[in-house]
Amino acid sequence: GFPEVPPPLTLLFPSLALLLGSKMVLNPPDDSGQFTGSYLTAVSAAQKPIRVSPLVGAQHDPKGAEEEYTFGFLVNWSFSDSIAAFAGQRFVDDKGKETLETTWLLRQKVESHGDDWEATRVGRNVFTREA
Repeated sequence: GFPEVPPPLTLLFPSLALLLGSKMVLNPPDDSGQFTGSYLTAVSAAQKPIRVSPLVGAQHDPKGAEEEYTFGFLVNWSFSDSIAAFAGQRFVDDKGKETLETTWLLRQKVESHGDDWEATRVGRNVFTREA
């Protein structure tokens, strides 16, 4: 596990969890802030078994000089014809608790241009460190 009040991070969380049971693992960013990782969602409308999916992203301040930086990433769902884009910011409260507040767009493949209106969903997720 992680210490109760961790030192300032120089990267996005190595392991995050959502209240719904999803899990995301992020690799350290390179010098330009680019990073990779994986996402295992606990919820899906796809009629296929859920599998771990790759993600790629970028964060501002890859050296960790700021505690509350912005970031974004894409998840290419490996078990469906959908892709999701997340944008957010890292926050640290006065007790040292870290959260990633994100807004996402999920685009699913539709069969025709006439169905385009129902192809994109929007939502919010809050990620916390896994205990």
